[in-house]
Amino acid sequence: MKVEIWSDVVCPWCFVGKRRLEAALADFEHGEQVEVVYRSFQLDPSAPQHGHELTTPMLARKYGRSEAEMRQMQQQLTDLAAEEDLAFRLQETLHTRTIDAHRLLHLALAEGGPALQATLKESLLSAYFEDAQDVGDHAVLRREALSVGLDAERVDEVLAGEEYADAVVADIDAAMDLGVSGVPFFVVGGRYAVSGAQPTDVFARVLQQAWEESRPTVAVVAGGDADVCGVDGSC
Repeated sequence: MKVEIWSDVVCPWCFVGKRRLEAALADFEHGEQVEVVYRSFQLDPSAPQHGHELTTPMLARKYGRSEAEMRQMQQQLTDLAAEEDLAFRLQETLHTRTIDAHRLLHLALAEGGPALQATLKESLLSAYFEDAQDVGDHAVLRREALSVGLDAERVDEVLAGEEYADAVVADIDAAMDLGVSGVPFFVVGGRYAVSGAQPTDVFARVLQQAWEESRPTVAVVAGGDADVCGVDGSC
């Protein structure tokens, strides 16, 4: 069964939602048979390539709040993230562009499948939220990509050009077709959508329901003592 997740590497709720889904999968009986694939989404395609402004004043302007109010909101989110064992540094994060990070995530998927992509996703989210790194900076992106085992030459090729940009656009177009207005956005089993960083028990219920519906039970309506050949070869 596949779980597709539309998210951005500068979205705090995407990191929280990732942790909650992982907790649900850890307790899910069939968790090892669930494939998680990350899809691209850009919260702010107009953000600068290299972040120089902290996100706090930018968000304050965007939502018409004072910086003090925004810092208070960020602290509340930081406290909530701590419950998921995440050490956010929201007041130190930079407003930065993420398309190159998404292109590398597509490279990871192509080169190492969902497992490698998930490892890079975790690395980029942690770099941004827990280390306050600029994930628009190619030096930071290269370091994180190499740290998870991606080939240095391929990483440099991707960062130097536009490879996988079309895949990023395709993911965003698919999100628009689904009516996605915010992230994280999860599609479970190609059938059930979950919007936002829902509690772990919500993910658990959706995983179970999607699994059961993808593997319907077969009711035996005739059998009993009828003649059959057994699995041991006896007839």
